Amino acid sequence: DKTGGIAVSMKALAGDSEFLEVEHCGYKIRRSELTIQGWHNRFNISCAVLAAKQLGISDAQITAALKSFVNEAHRLESVITVNEVEYINDSKATNVDSVFYALEAMTKPVVWIVGGVDKGNDYSPLFDLVREKVRAIVCMGKDNSKIIAAFGDMRAPIVETGSMQEALKSASLYSESEDVVLLSPACASFDLFNNYQHRGDTFKEILK
Repeated sequence: DKTGGIAVSMKALAGDSEFLEVEHCGYKIRRSELTIQGWHNRFNISCAVLAAKQLGISDAQITAALKSFVNEAHRLESVITVNEVEYINDSKATNVDSVFYALEAMTKPVVWIVGGVDKGNDYSPLFDLVREKVRAIVCMGKDNSKIIAAFGDMRAPIVETGSMQEALKSASLYSESEDVVLLSPACASFDLFNNYQHRGDTFKEILK
């Protein structure tokens, strides 16, 4: 993509470098200092940095803004770390594409809480990421048959639950030190919750 006629390299954003370096303007920041992760967010950050530099905003001001940025709730929202396990609320991820970006952003083994009202999902784009990153799959919904059919042949164990309380209990049993428990449902919430906000808020309330 381009910002003000300057191209942003997607290839550079997808690497494993310690730093996010924004081409053409010389700006650099450690990825660990960013409050949002994933190459899609690095792309958005790079575009914002290029625009800020064209407006004459200093590197120090840009860095301060990036370090203090707070994402909207229910979007890869880090809630709490318990026994060295991080719990992330991505309840807004009601489709496969959103879950793809969430799993792509994870750098630790994942216990994945998934499920709800299926929208006719094709889960195949997630197969490689699940094989690579997911330790266990916790289904949360009234009908988990499609998820079980899609992922049942993978090495990750699958457990069925019917409430957020049960889902978190199961996730805690499967998780290990330095893991992530990721609520990224890929489905609508209306079988058990009023909406995705209610689902995410319930996740946070139980944890806190």
